[in-house]
Amino acid sequence: MLHGYSQNANIFSKRMAAVRKSMAKDDVEFVFVDAPVVLQPADIPSNWGVPLEALGAGEASAAEEDPSLTPRGWWRANPDREIVAGLDESIALLRDMLKKDRYVGIFGFSQGAAMAAIVSALLEKPEVHPPFLVDGKAPHPPLSFCVAVSGFRPTGALCAALFTPSYSTPTLHILGKGDIIVVEERSQGLINVSSNKRVLVHDGGHFVPLKSSWRNFFKEYFLKPSWDVPTPSGAVSNSASDDMPTT
Repeated sequence: MLHGYSQNANIFSKRMAAVRKSMAKDDVEFVFVDAPVVLQPADIPSNWGVPLEALGAGEASAAEEDPSLTPRGWWRANPDREIVAGLDESIALLRDMLKKDRYVGIFGFSQGAAMAAIVSALLEKPEVHPPFLVDGKAPHPPLSFCVAVSGFRPTGALCAALFTPSYSTPTLHILGKGDIIVVEERSQGLINVSSNKRVLVHDGGHFVPLKSSWRNFFKEYFLKPSWDVPTPSGAVSNSASDDMPTT
């Protein structure tokens, strides 16, 4: 579970509490990961006119008194959204996790969704980034699914290589109709390079939808990832690929 920019594992875990509780009796483990890049005050979007609340990180604080509120990111980017630092560290962190344990899928929100897509593509094309290799091969088999909520296609040479022409991990793209942080046009860049996809749009903004219909949807999807899981009430299905196994 990869949190968004300015969040951290603790904050995102609390955001997803309703889903976790709904699956408390199921054989599913949620692993929330702290991104390695600790954000400084100058990195915080509130200094750019974007409130932390809009990013789902209203409780985050750069103060050192409470590490559980430390804002983090998977990389730093410049005003042109070009990755300038941190991506290599994030890839190394996730490589080491993948080397130690086995995971069925990956779930990310916002910048975490972009990171989830990077990891999914890296497991398909590990040779594109040699530091990701372990004993000359990928540290983990390709994932069964990727969920990208308010995701976008990151820029840079590595990402261009990973996403050209596309990646094939079954990816559920979830967009917010009222999202003004990652607008639909920006998410479309990631959708376009996802060759095996389903796209759902909720009527909210920049957050993981957690109404009861969505909680039920996530529960069913996590237990048996398939495009056959019915669309949550109130959501719109924009497009789907029927390449994903339904058994």
